[in-house]
Amino acid sequence: MPMKVGSPITYCGQTIGTYNHPRSIEQIPQISYASTSAELSDKSRFEYFSRVVPPDNFQAQALVEMVRQLGWKYVSTVAVEGDYGEKGIASFVTLAESAGICIAVSEKILRRAEDADYDRIIERLSQKSSARGVVMFADEDETRRMLAATMRLNKTGQFLWVGSDSWGAKLHPVRDQEFAAEGAITILPKRSSLAGFDTYFKALRPKTAKVCGSVGGLANHSGGGLAAGAAANASGFGENQYYRNAVKGSRIYNCRNPWFRQFWEQHFKCRFNTSASGGTNLPECKGGDKLTYYEQEGLVPFVVDAVYAMAHAVHRMIIDVCGPDARELCDELKPAPSGRNLLKYIRNVNFIGPQGQPVRFNKDGDAYGSYSFYQYQRHGSKYDYVRIGDWSASKHCLVLNMSMLAWPNSTTGTIPRSICSDSCPNGYIRNFQDQCCWSCVSCREDSYSFNDTCVACAPGYAPNRDHNGCDKIPAEHLTWDSPWAIVPLVFTALGVTATLFTLTVFLRYNSTPMIMASGRELCYLLLTGILLCYLMAIPILAKPNMFTCSVLRVGLGFALCLCYSSILTKTNRISRIFNRGSKAGIKRPSYTSPKSQIVICCGLASVQLGGSLVWLMFERPATKEVHPQPLTAVLTCGVSNLSLVLSLLYNMLLIILCTFYAFKTRKIPENFNEAKYIGFTMYSTCIVWLAFVAIYFGTYNDYKIQTATLCVCVNISASVALGCLFVPKVYIVLFQPYKNVRTPGSGVQRGGDHHRGLNKFSSSGGVGVGGMGVGAATPSNSQQPLASSISHPPATLSSATQSMTSLSRFANATTPTATTTAAASSLTSSQKAISTISFGSATVAVQANGSDANQSRAEAERDANNLS
Repeated sequence: MPMKVGSPITYCGQTIGTYNHPRSIEQIPQISYASTSAELSDKSRFEYFSRVVPPDNFQAQALVEMVRQLGWKYVSTVAVEGDYGEKGIASFVTLAESAGICIAVSEKILRRAEDADYDRIIERLSQKSSARGVVMFADEDETRRMLAATMRLNKTGQFLWVGSDSWGAKLHPVRDQEFAAEGAITILPKRSSLAGFDTYFKALRPKTAKVCGSVGGLANHSGGGLAAGAAANASGFGENQYYRNAVKGSRIYNCRNPWFRQFWEQHFKCRFNTSASGGTNLPECKGGDKLTYYEQEGLVPFVVDAVYAMAHAVHRMIIDVCGPDARELCDELKPAPSGRNLLKYIRNVNFIGPQGQPVRFNKDGDAYGSYSFYQYQRHGSKYDYVRIGDWSASKHCLVLNMSMLAWPNSTTGTIPRSICSDSCPNGYIRNFQDQCCWSCVSCREDSYSFNDTCVACAPGYAPNRDHNGCDKIPAEHLTWDSPWAIVPLVFTALGVTATLFTLTVFLRYNSTPMIMASGRELCYLLLTGILLCYLMAIPILAKPNMFTCSVLRVGLGFALCLCYSSILTKTNRISRIFNRGSKAGIKRPSYTSPKSQIVICCGLASVQLGGSLVWLMFERPATKEVHPQPLTAVLTCGVSNLSLVLSLLYNMLLIILCTFYAFKTRKIPENFNEAKYIGFTMYSTCIVWLAFVAIYFGTYNDYKIQTATLCVCVNISASVALGCLFVPKVYIVLFQPYKNVRTPGSGVQRGGDHHRGLNKFSSSGGVGVGGMGVGAATPSNSQQPLASSISHPPATLSSATQSMTSLSRFANATTPTATTTAAASSLTSSQKAISTISFGSATVAVQANGSDANQSRAEAERDANNLS
């Protein structure tokens, strides 16, 4: 039933006042020694409330700073239902998030929670095993039951508890389950033990009916007992002896506190009334025992501060209102001071309390307090709270003695980890899986990490060693000791040696029939081009600079052009001679003389040389850096790959024309099969250059392969030409000199002779020089070969017929550089047929009779020598 206004208020059978309107009750000033809820700082609701302990928002700040200094980034929270737990944890979570601390699990303990509820909380906390730190805002009973749950589930040691001030340094939460609380860190408002209270409390004994029924005078009280007795009589309970402690000797019997007997039973594990103990077999309590293992409760100093604060406020109010000599309430303050007036004096108190700390209040009635941190540690077989640091509310600064920390199952003193994910090293960024956990993802090799973002370095730069910036990459280039340079250089050295050897042989045997019949002037130009192709390996492989880039841009195209211009001039000459030499009555092709051939070759090469010089003039040679890969810088000539290929287009055109003429002249007689060697050379060259284009542009990211490919391709092109066109000639000159002669006499070369060797020379017979030769015979008045012009060949003409038939095979000879067979010498003097013998482009009339035939034969040889 609700109380009516004016109803008496009783306590323990004594009337202590009357019930007034709730508004008047709220105007009673209060000073709390333990209430820390931040909600009580709201003066619109709790105007008359003050406290000598700091509020929970200060406590939350201190706890956040403690967790941060321990290096914990991932913790769980447990709060008891109600303002204290929920508001305290809410403040902690808000401050923790701003400090970069993540919350793994947040659990709430209901007021009527059963053991199963505590077990479920422990199981949910265990699911986040990496969050070993657990911050708990709970009363001491809930704290005790949480520790008991870890023991039931065998989870002791898994969690590192951080308890609020309700746990503090109390023994009740950890009694009989000390090992479950080992390593726990707790917080208490900073306080100092009061020696006078310890003396008083240790002298207390539980009340007995005999002692507390007698009268104990106040005069017998001393020390703490005197203060306690005075407080009891000042409380308004009258002079009833029941409310005063009795003193006998050094003992003080606690007659005022009905719960002291219960404390005594728990402390000594005994029972005062063994008959009603329910068969627990506990011994009977003896009132004469002394308190052992006693430690002053943490809130005792704040109780004293609260009492002193109220006393100072009342004392100052009496002096101000009643005068400095007043010792009791004057009429102005009777029957009691107004709540608002007393509140003003309470808020203005400022004194040094028994702890040696100032006691004062801010505008919200909160104390300017500080906190002390304790850790519950094991020392041998005993457990105790050890002070490990202090936090100042005015400075918001934690001073933590790390050397005092001790952790269960740790011999190194290393602080246990409570982190979901380690911080990512430089060069990695976080890939968040949830708010508090992430995996580290590496940035690309050309990027560094900044604010959880990968930042790419500019081309030519690479991340530094710390992956927090970029450094310039040294430009690479091919060095002489690289395998990619050594192999082409060895190939080049062999090629230069072979070319110089061939050139020496040609110079040594310059006037021999083989060399003369080979078109020696074009051969020398071709050998020069081959030598230049080999030497181009040096600027290709050398470190790029202005000089080597200039040589490369001019020399590469010119060397190749000199080779293919010589081959094109030769193949074109062969084609023109054989395509026109079979037609009687047509003059020899023009521009087939050695001088003409040299002029044509040089003219073709000058086109490439002129274009390269013009290009060099308009685009100055320079070097540049290219970046084929993110972390690669390559020093190269300042022209693009496309420009380099375009500069070789003219050479590609020459290659195509050479291949075309080589294919066109592929069916000439075997004695003149240098065209076949040229064809093989050009087919191989086309394959080489097609492979080069594919490899060169397919390996854009590897400059070593590109450079080596270009060098090898040029070397192979030169080697193919050298091997196919010059090796057979050098072999005959050096190892088959009997073929490098003119056969004396006037015998007619028979058809079988032409099949037996490539180099048969006769002053009067058919010629075949290394596949380079010419010899043809045609009738003077007909377009048909001589053999077909004889319609009635007599028996005496058999040998002549054979010779003329052989000559008809040479109608398409490539060059008039060899002596011609005077087949007409086989004719008898009775025959009047006149034949014309075609020496390539020269036509010589040969008569069949006697001295005229010999004279004509000599003239033919002279003309053939002139053409060669």
